Amino acid sequence: MPSIFKRAIAVTRTRLEAARERRGLPVPVGSVDFGSLQRTEPISRMFGLDRGVPIDRYYMERFLRQSSSAIQGHVLEIAERTYTERFGGSRVTKSDVLHLTGESPATTIVADLTSATSIGDDTFDCIVLTQTLQFIFDIQAAISELHRILKPGGGVLATATGISQISRYDADRWGDYWRLTDQSARRLFERHFRPENVDVTTYGNVLAATSFLEGLATSELSRAELDVQDDDYQLVIGIKAVKACR
Repeated sequence: MPSIFKRAIAVTRTRLEAARERRGLPVPVGSVDFGSLQRTEPISRMFGLDRGVPIDRYYMERFLRQSSSAIQGHVLEIAERTYTERFGGSRVTKSDVLHLTGESPATTIVADLTSATSIGDDTFDCIVLTQTLQFIFDIQAAISELHRILKPGGGVLATATGISQISRYDADRWGDYWRLTDQSARRLFERHFRPENVDVTTYGNVLAATSFLEGLATSELSRAELDVQDDDYQLVIGIKAVKACR
């Protein structure tokens, strides 16, 4: 073996050992017990809905709770008004629901978020956009429209998927295209909102991510386990972007 490859292998081993010591997880190769997870079929293909509250929803709702003061005035939500009512309460004076096809019974606006020409400029005080961006191929156009239809000083509260299985329901209807990171989310929103008006928060850790991929529910992990934050395992990305006042 050429010496250059030997040196590369030695450096890699040194880095791996250092990372292992740094994280305090000295797990030797071959000693991992996969238990009931040593299978190629997930425990649930329904994101844990058939077992309880999905793990990604725990983080979505945590983000919205932390940002709930922004949910006020005239609010737009996608597909339903659940979070508008839950986190906005009496601060909400008017509520609209946008759906691409109008099949949701709560729909008040049928529009494509990449070209919502039926909605006027500066319409909403807040837009609640949970787990939607991954299903929009032209994310840039959608974020541009979000900015356009917000009132100056209004804000969008968006969550996006970082780590997830494919949503087959959505993929078969309008597509499932993207998985974001905090870096990609920030750059996408900063193209339309001022950088100082964009806040990005990540949620998740390796246990939460693995459990979510397997389809476990929130109740199957402890809050202490769910609340550990590891930026290398971003399960949900939370974005708050405020339109600058003129």
